[in-house]
Amino acid sequence: MAQASRQRQFAGAEVRALRARIGASQATLAGVIGISVPYLSQIESNDRPLTPAVLLALSRAYPNDWSGVASVDEPLLMAAAGAAGDPSIAAAVPERDLRRALEQQPALARRMVAIHDAWRHSQEQLRILDDSVDTRGSGDTARLPWDEVRDWFHAAGNYIDPLDRAAEALAATSGSTAAALTDRLRTVHRVTIETVDTGGTRLRAYDADRRRLSLDGSLPAESLGFLLAHQLVRMEMAEAIADTIGHAGLRFEASRQLLAVGLANYAAGALTMPYAAFRAAAHATRHDIDRLRGTFGVSFEQACHRLSTLQRPGAAGIPTFFLRVDMAGNVTKRHSATRLQFARFGGACPLWVVHEAVAIPDRILVQRAEMPDGTRYVSMAKGLVKPSGSFARASRRYAVALGCEEADAADFIYADGLAASSPTPIGIGCRICPRPDCDQRAFPPAGTTLAIDPDRRAVVPYDFG
Repeated sequence: MAQASRQRQFAGAEVRALRARIGASQATLAGVIGISVPYLSQIESNDRPLTPAVLLALSRAYPNDWSGVASVDEPLLMAAAGAAGDPSIAAAVPERDLRRALEQQPALARRMVAIHDAWRHSQEQLRILDDSVDTRGSGDTARLPWDEVRDWFHAAGNYIDPLDRAAEALAATSGSTAAALTDRLRTVHRVTIETVDTGGTRLRAYDADRRRLSLDGSLPAESLGFLLAHQLVRMEMAEAIADTIGHAGLRFEASRQLLAVGLANYAAGALTMPYAAFRAAAHATRHDIDRLRGTFGVSFEQACHRLSTLQRPGAAGIPTFFLRVDMAGNVTKRHSATRLQFARFGGACPLWVVHEAVAIPDRILVQRAEMPDGTRYVSMAKGLVKPSGSFARASRRYAVALGCEEADAADFIYADGLAASSPTPIGIGCRICPRPDCDQRAFPPAGTTLAIDPDRRAVVPYDFG
């Protein structure tokens, strides 16, 4: 509070608005509050801040018309800091200069943020266009239900407030352990729960007429707990899920059905890992996923995924990105609350450590990486194996990655010891990456002109510009 009281307050717009409301000239207002006309003119042009004496005089003279001076809009300050600090545009602007800009010209600051958002959106659209030209080739009609739902979650910031808060309230009321979930399903919803041997062919089946939930008995405890939570939230949050779907603006019925499943999965994660408790534990452990999974009884992937959803306004966790890839490099899950964006289709950069992790199950790999725009990230990746439950069916193998911008490395345990290492130059994907000297390049960037010299051969057989 003491620091806020010492901040200079510029209020040219507010003083001009006051004069308009009371119909006074500068000379009249200056005379009433006891200052000179030039001094008032400087206040109105934001050349001079309001002093406590002038503020007091305005409040006493116009108690019903003077609305006071708004404090610095901290969310706007953070947005402006992100825009002004984008290394792909120009050198960062110091925070003190941003605060002065917001104090003197808040409308201009909002305009700067809006322009930056529009620019970022255009870059994202370019990435989508470049990649879709390569993999689909038929424009918007090729945007299938799966893609539509995945894009919806991305646009929502991977945080669904009504479901998240409802799940947190349910956890506080009834608990979030497997035993508590089972008890509530049985006593409140009269659901009979059984485990069966499906040979890994079916994880869950619910018979609504008989109110019977069948679960694959070969699943690990954390997977069984998640499936119990999924069934419970479908029953207790059906109206909230339906309302969210109704406002999603999806084009296909299949998209709406997929979104219903995705929202139930989201709520199940929020139920087994309640927001406030999980966020506090993440901060206390510096995002140590093994400790988090032990505390909440969840899987490694579930904990990683939940960390990527901690975007509640006013109580956000550190911005992270989350990624899951299969053995072929296909991206099967992705979300980023950081400036890092993933290609909408296709795989990730082959230099990213997540690809190495696929081949090394149950070992955590770490990496310090730099994007072409100069932004640096720290990330961890771990290869995982999901047993099939039967010798006749191959286990599923994939890797998950979680990371943050280097500025947040102090809160990310996997960054310890990486500061001295040279960052690995990575990109979003070959079709989008502008790096001219990458030995792992599979394709030239979209929209470039190839230069081929038959008398010279480097690792990559072409240049581009």
